[in-house]
Amino acid sequence: MMNSPMPAVISASPRPGGNSDRAAALFARGAEEMVGAEVRVQHLRRFEVHPCTACYRCQHDPSRQCYLSERDQSGALFQQLMTAPSLFLSAPIFFYHLPASFKAWIDRGQSYWLRRREGDSVLTSLPVRPAWVCLVAGRKQGEKTFEGSLLTLKYFLKIFNFEMQTPLTLRGLEGAGDLAVHPGACSALTQLGGEAAKLAMSAGE
Repeated sequence: MMNSPMPAVISASPRPGGNSDRAAALFARGAEEMVGAEVRVQHLRRFEVHPCTACYRCQHDPSRQCYLSERDQSGALFQQLMTAPSLFLSAPIFFYHLPASFKAWIDRGQSYWLRRREGDSVLTSLPVRPAWVCLVAGRKQGEKTFEGSLLTLKYFLKIFNFEMQTPLTLRGLEGAGDLAVHPGACSALTQLGGEAAKLAMSAGE
């Protein structure tokens, strides 16, 4: 099911042009430099994703499909998780967790979780793939600032056989352009993108 060697790169920030967008762009640039081809950044805010309503229709539908998928654009996002050889996600931290729009998409993974639990062959046959995560917080302190978000992401990604790599967690970046003045973080993101592309190319050989 891996149709392309390019990593899927998704910025999950509701704010255009902020630090999460820049993080995704830097990761994509690193991948592009490695493969010599464009790596497109997807912005979650441009997709219409309805929140899970806990209606349990997916649990009673023989196909385990969510009926909301016919009414929004979540299917295109989930398809990327099914087919990408690797993944990068960036997001800001709002009140110690992920933005509402990102959490809505994660919650819609319920129908996929049900299918995997029941041994759906499409999901269980997916290869184990790496996923990189960059979380950006305005707060400079707080030992548990990222804890809840990382736990949620770990088990969301596990549904699709993604293995979360060591996350890049950035603190004290409040203004939209704050990441740009941190060359170490920018370099790390570009390097991660190159690493992801290199892994994908070696896996395809």
